[in-house]
Amino acid sequence: MSDPKSYLGWKVDYTTPLGEPALIPPDSVTWQVFKNPVALAIGGVCAVLLEFADARIRSGVWDHSVFKTDPIGRSKRTGIAAMVGTYGPASAARRVIQGVTNMHARVSGETPSGEAYRALDPELLDWVSATAAYGFLIAYHRFVRTLTDDEMNRFFAEGEAVARLYGVQHPLRSVEHFNCMMAHLLPRFEPHPINTEFLDIMKSGRAAPGAPKGLQSALVHAAVDILPRPVRQKLQLGKEYDLSALGRLTVKGMAAIAERTPDLNGPAAQAAERLGLPRSFVWKSAPERRRLIEAAGIPATAKEAAA
Repeated sequence: MSDPKSYLGWKVDYTTPLGEPALIPPDSVTWQVFKNPVALAIGGVCAVLLEFADARIRSGVWDHSVFKTDPIGRSKRTGIAAMVGTYGPASAARRVIQGVTNMHARVSGETPSGEAYRALDPELLDWVSATAAYGFLIAYHRFVRTLTDDEMNRFFAEGEAVARLYGVQHPLRSVEHFNCMMAHLLPRFEPHPINTEFLDIMKSGRAAPGAPKGLQSALVHAAVDILPRPVRQKLQLGKEYDLSALGRLTVKGMAAIAERTPDLNGPAAQAAERLGLPRSFVWKSAPERRRLIEAAGIPATAKEAAA
């Protein structure tokens, strides 16, 4: 990922102001999910495929961003915005989100078939938010650690404040809610060369220079693997994108290493320090995290943290 301290010129310092809460509290499922770069990589690719299944979103991104000339940079900037929304001080998160919304307000046009679209269309905002939540959560659930239904529902509830700042009217509440959204939009979904072009770029190794090409391919296949079957069928992503047994073991092994290896200079660690917690906070056991939270007097819920 590119510099996690800046987004399109906006400087974000995860360590200051001291004590300022994030929009999502540290003792959350979200902080656990977002600390794992393997889950984020898989979930991010899955989310893009789900978005691009709809011609309105695909056209909006392709025609009004640098995605077609710099897909890796654009994807990384989207990831940075997600990290700021999770770990950044609430004031910085609101500033970045407002900046993103201002850019989206200028995005409108027509699909190749002549259908009008606006980036701030409530239906599109709801779906884009849902795809990100689904992608990151299911990637973590499948390849890092099996989550309970309660943990999944907590994850969705924790993201509501951020989603609403983006203008989302119906934040995702559950996997069942996602399936309902998907079923409503499914008749619109279609295959397109842009999807396979995007996957080829991600598999090429350009997303992470220096990483083995086979590893990049495994991550892409893992992203396709977590697509809901009806969407994968609509996109016509066939057996060539199946995740092999070796690929699954490789991805799970990488995810396990990432899960237990603290990144003490990353956003999660810096945000913990801002709140008076040790930088290794998110890698500690649940009982130890709760003890540290109580000792620091940190708000226990997303609603309290966002107040």
